[in-house]
Amino acid sequence: MAETASDVNFKASSNVARMQPSSTLAAMQAALALKATGADVVDLGPGEPDFDTPAHIKEAAAAAMTAGQTKYTPTSGTRKLQQAIAGYYEREFGARLDASEIMATAGGKQAIFNAVVTLCGPGDEVLIPKPYWVTFPEIVTFAGATPVFIDTEETGFCLTAEQVAAAITPRTRLIIVNSPSNPSGRVIAPREFERIMEVVTERGVYAVSDECYLRFVYEPAGVFSAATLAPELRARLCIAGSFSKTYAMTGWRIGYSLAPAAWTREMNTVQSHSTSNPSSISQAAAAAAFDSPQDCVRAMLAEYRRRRDWLVKALRGVPGLRCVEPEGAFYAFPEVRGCLGGELKTSADFADRLLREAQTVVTDGAAFGCEGYIRMSYATSMERLEEGVERIRRVAEKYAG
Repeated sequence: MAETASDVNFKASSNVARMQPSSTLAAMQAALALKATGADVVDLGPGEPDFDTPAHIKEAAAAAMTAGQTKYTPTSGTRKLQQAIAGYYEREFGARLDASEIMATAGGKQAIFNAVVTLCGPGDEVLIPKPYWVTFPEIVTFAGATPVFIDTEETGFCLTAEQVAAAITPRTRLIIVNSPSNPSGRVIAPREFERIMEVVTERGVYAVSDECYLRFVYEPAGVFSAATLAPELRARLCIAGSFSKTYAMTGWRIGYSLAPAAWTREMNTVQSHSTSNPSSISQAAAAAAFDSPQDCVRAMLAEYRRRRDWLVKALRGVPGLRCVEPEGAFYAFPEVRGCLGGELKTSADFADRLLREAQTVVTDGAAFGCEGYIRMSYATSMERLEEGVERIRRVAEKYAG
């Protein structure tokens, strides 16, 4: 498309101009463009379940529409959804939540956005462990604050309390923690998470715990929510939750935050001027998801584990690749440095070569703060995984040292 005069003259705000487009969405667009040419594409890029939303959740949404529940709701969500969230956390984790601490959001991403912009601004620093979800630093940048990264490669991509303590400065306002991690799949042990929160609390820093993949944890690791922490630690904590992954509801755009009442009140102010409230239909569906038996979640988790077990073993047999076993989520994050140094210099080069030579889509690890790695989603069929690994093997054999 030709550039117009208005394109040339348009200047984005300073906050937006510093932001980078989402690399995960860019990978999705690359896959769509390649598929449009008729190519047989193996798409291991998206962080989206390949399952359909469970039938009982869709039926709850249909019933809500039939009943006329199609109007605005309170900014923080319907009473029914707030009760469902509170009931779920009490049943599953023994955590007691007040309605003033619960807020429905348009996906987990909005929960994180609300938390950051209500707390951080120019002059503030926000600690972000690497590797990180690509959106974390961009939200911080939008808020006018400064992202400060904690490299966790030496600890196997598991954040420690010692690393947090060493990174905190007088300007540190917030830390964002994601466990299970996107992209590494690593899980912070409950006691270590508690120690991190003890450091944060002692130093007067706040924390956001991104629990988007809360239920997708593989034994022997255990499911852990920061909602179970002692009240004095939760006083500086916002939990960002999502229905997108656990219930295959990415398109429904529904999530939530759990935070102290004062923080939640300010997040409500932000949301009231941005999205007003999440979709009333999605809220009805989400309430059904939490109020119903969790058999669908267990079935999805079992299938993800089957795929993970096969994929990690297969990747360890590919020349030039090394792969730590993910303990949660549905991503593998293999190191590809054994294929770099000659014609291919970066992990972006490797990902591009996979796309062009093997019609296989992965996401460059540099987008997550880790050059030399790629992220592969196993939220796809075993057939596609097997084909994808075979294509990766053919490319890797050409460049492995």
